[in-house]
Amino acid sequence: MQLITILIVAFLGAGIVYLIGKISGKARDILAVLASLIVVILVSLAYNQKIYTSFYPLPFLNLSLTLRIDPLSWFFAIAVAGIGFLSILFSLEYMKHYQKLDFYYSMMLFVNAGMLGVVLSADFLSLYIFWEIMSWSTYLLISYKGGKAVGAGLKYIVMSTVGSIAMLFAIVSLYTSYGTLEFSSLASLLQTASSGYILFLLIMFIIGFGIKNAIWPLHTWLPDAHAEAVSPFSAVLSGILVRIGIYGFVLVMYSIVGLNLLHKLGYGLLNFNYILCWIGAISIIIGTFIALLQDDDKRLLAWHAIGQGGYMILGISFGTTLGIAGGIFHTLNHCIYIALLFLVTGAVEYRTGGVRDLNQLGGLIKKMPVTFIGGLIGISGLIGIPLTNGFVSKWLIYKTLIMEKHPFLAFVALIGTWGTILSVYKFLHNIFLGQLPEKYKDVKEVPWAMRLPMIILTSVIILFGILPGIPLNVISGIERSFGIKPLSTIIFGMPREIGELNIINILAAIVVAGVFIYLIFSLSTRSRRVNQYDNYAAGSFIPKDKYQYSVRFYDPVYRIIGPYLRDVVDDFYYWLVEKSKSFFQGVRQIYTGNVNTYALYILLFLAFLIITKIGWGLW
Repeated sequence: MQLITILIVAFLGAGIVYLIGKISGKARDILAVLASLIVVILVSLAYNQKIYTSFYPLPFLNLSLTLRIDPLSWFFAIAVAGIGFLSILFSLEYMKHYQKLDFYYSMMLFVNAGMLGVVLSADFLSLYIFWEIMSWSTYLLISYKGGKAVGAGLKYIVMSTVGSIAMLFAIVSLYTSYGTLEFSSLASLLQTASSGYILFLLIMFIIGFGIKNAIWPLHTWLPDAHAEAVSPFSAVLSGILVRIGIYGFVLVMYSIVGLNLLHKLGYGLLNFNYILCWIGAISIIIGTFIALLQDDDKRLLAWHAIGQGGYMILGISFGTTLGIAGGIFHTLNHCIYIALLFLVTGAVEYRTGGVRDLNQLGGLIKKMPVTFIGGLIGISGLIGIPLTNGFVSKWLIYKTLIMEKHPFLAFVALIGTWGTILSVYKFLHNIFLGQLPEKYKDVKEVPWAMRLPMIILTSVIILFGILPGIPLNVISGIERSFGIKPLSTIIFGMPREIGELNIINILAAIVVAGVFIYLIFSLSTRSRRVNQYDNYAAGSFIPKDKYQYSVRFYDPVYRIIGPYLRDVVDDFYYWLVEKSKSFFQGVRQIYTGNVNTYALYILLFLAFLIITKIGWGLW
């Protein structure tokens, strides 16, 4: 009953918010926040419980729609509920000047309800129904602003539909083969299935979950979607909705198929896990280094969402205790810091009139100190700097690569981190550091409804960075449920037997280094304030409204290498679309509406059959 209550509150809240909005905008806003908060509380109360319930029988299929809560589903459910609540709270001020707010808040709650349904499902039919609810609600929110957003939404829903069809093939195949779609029953029945059939199922599900997770080469919808979606929804989209794909990977690979069968799929370099590792590695390189070339802050973060998804795939693909723990933990960490960074960009947009071009910003550190701290801690988590959550999960992934003796994959992951440092420093520097353009001299910090979600997410990044044992204890329970040896943890890190990681020692070293640096700077000469335009760089006058000489500094290089930096996968999809349009346009010519033409088609077909029959007889 508890799981049904969660979904009733989630879905009913979406409907009531829409209706109440027709009467009172203030009541709508309050109800949207309360509905999302109640869901957080209900999911929290389900911690450490094991519940299985049937909520809708389908006698004509001899199936029932079922729900369950276990460590894996709870882990993702609390992330969905938490990010959803904070994004709706942030929306109260950010969305004030937008139209159709009844629709917006209703769809935000509907997306969250769909995601909760996906992670709480105990059978593939329930999962598929909630998956479609989530996907179509996402399409409506991506397209919310109209104009270019509609094109971005269509690109998303076309690719999402392809993924859904692939998943449907696998689901129908499972039902016709075994007569059930329940996860627990299939986990037992599939142990006797052939390797070829298991591989077919995994490929179908990887297409579906991979498109949602935006892994290479199924990634091309994500940058456009982020560029056009409103920032609070971008926090949900990149923070948790995209990572429902990782949930799907983990569910199918380790909860249903199982580790023993996975290891039997292929040999050597053609092993299933190894191929998936390299898909993750390619996603890291492509996502990270295309991010480096972006001047739009949201596109920069969108490409990092693709790159960081590669780290998650890299971790879970190995099937080891450390690897799975690192991949799942990095999924949670990414939810937190990328949601924070999208809220930071939303706060900057809110105060600068919608500016997202990194070349037009700068110097906002003193005007928006809370937003700056959120941006600083967010990029620190993204890089994986010690004392942030991203450091621990990346440490687990790196250690996995080293222990499994994959130096090239480890080098790719390291290259990805270098690229991340370069691009996110550009993000922080161009928004908050340097000189403040005169047009932003009256900018103020955002209202408290927008500050509070950023403060909470910032605090969680530090909390899980210093006390990683809190989430890792839940992840150990997930591994235990898979029949895999659970990760051994302590509240401050890892015990000695798996390679000691003690965050307290790192914290002490950083505090000592920080005090030393502070003393050096406090004894140095004070800086002197000058007029914004009273400064030069290498003898060149800094252009008006451009706070630093490095603005568009690399344009000559970009002109040279630009033709080679195109997303060839995206180009291929567009080519495929054009060829498909031409083909179907040709097919349409068959339907002329003339009865004589159709009679001729029938005669030609009969002639073909006769000739074929005669030819077959002679042969």
